[in-house]
Amino acid sequence: MRTVRRPQRGTLRDVRRGNRSLLLRTLYFGHELSRHDLSRLTGLSPATVSNVVGDLIADGIVVEAGAVDSDGGRPRTLLRVQESYGYVVGVDVGETRVRLELFDLSMTEKAKAEYALEPRRHEPSVVVDHILTGLRSVLADAGVDESQVLGIGIGVPGIVEQRPELLIHARAFGWNGVPLGDRLRAGTAIPIFADNGAQTMGQAELWFGAGVGARHVVMTLIGTGVGASIITDGATYRGVSSSAGEWGHTTIAVNGRACRCGGVGCLEAYVGAEAILASHGAGHLPGGDEESALAAMLTDPAARPVLDEAVAFLGAGLGNLINLFNPERIIVGGWAGLLLGRALLPEIRAAAARHALAQPMAQVSIELGRLGPEAVALGAATLVVEDFLLRSGTPRHA
Repeated sequence: MRTVRRPQRGTLRDVRRGNRSLLLRTLYFGHELSRHDLSRLTGLSPATVSNVVGDLIADGIVVEAGAVDSDGGRPRTLLRVQESYGYVVGVDVGETRVRLELFDLSMTEKAKAEYALEPRRHEPSVVVDHILTGLRSVLADAGVDESQVLGIGIGVPGIVEQRPELLIHARAFGWNGVPLGDRLRAGTAIPIFADNGAQTMGQAELWFGAGVGARHVVMTLIGTGVGASIITDGATYRGVSSSAGEWGHTTIAVNGRACRCGGVGCLEAYVGAEAILASHGAGHLPGGDEESALAAMLTDPAARPVLDEAVAFLGAGLGNLINLFNPERIIVGGWAGLLLGRALLPEIRAAAARHALAQPMAQVSIELGRLGPEAVALGAATLVVEDFLLRSGTPRHA
């Protein structure tokens, strides 16, 4: 007897939501497109495009943005995502400061706040208090109500377990399974998203910066700590528990220097800003003083041997990435990476070439990030936008 399958409920609704998400995403990254453009780019029929666009306009997500001449026909109406439909917050939880930025949907910054962290003082309560205080500050400065915020994205230095409570494992902070999401939800009803800071920086550069147009990219973040985001065929590689990208804790020297993670010989113990400054005799410096101290080193002839050593180890680390992942582009970012890259990029490229196989080295470009140290917060905000687009423009808390 032949089994008759019953139609699955929600199938038509799922198709409609998928079409809506596809059109909204295409329009978001296309900036201003006509209905004809959307049909051509998505492969959806003109009738489907017209219906979905009508719904998006009725919901206030999409607006008309003028007209453009067409070939022999009537002018075509351009469409764009309404940037004021909602707002997103990006947070960079760094080792020396917590930075918050409020953006509209065009990723135009509307307000920002920043709070210094004391050395070795990264208790969860301190970080949570800074985030909630900063949230109130940026909303007040921009005149935005909390109900207009689609979500808060947070970049942290560590491993993020993507559970509802967002468990954070950050050895540098002494955090082991800190439920950051739950702690923040005690102070705000806005949806919370979080990811490793290198991952959020990578997404920002992929969307808006040095990674635009590339499909196979490694984004490196070099600050006090060191990390990486690995993007293969346009998707971020995360591994089993989202811990992929801990490049700073790959072994670069057997029985080498002690690393603050508890291991020895880690790349971070040779190219992280704290390690470079310690090799120069600077030791640990409070707050943002690490940045000014590293900048001063780059103009100090006496510091050249230490910098040469750091470049050599960084080149070996980049060579390993090239041999393992065969990327078309490696982007050097993070405040320390940008300082080193602006002064020593030719030397860094040459060092990488000494450790990479000839063929993949010939296929890769090593570039500096274009978005600056603020890219972590910007990328964290894109976590919210990504969710918004996937949910076809329906706010999570609607």
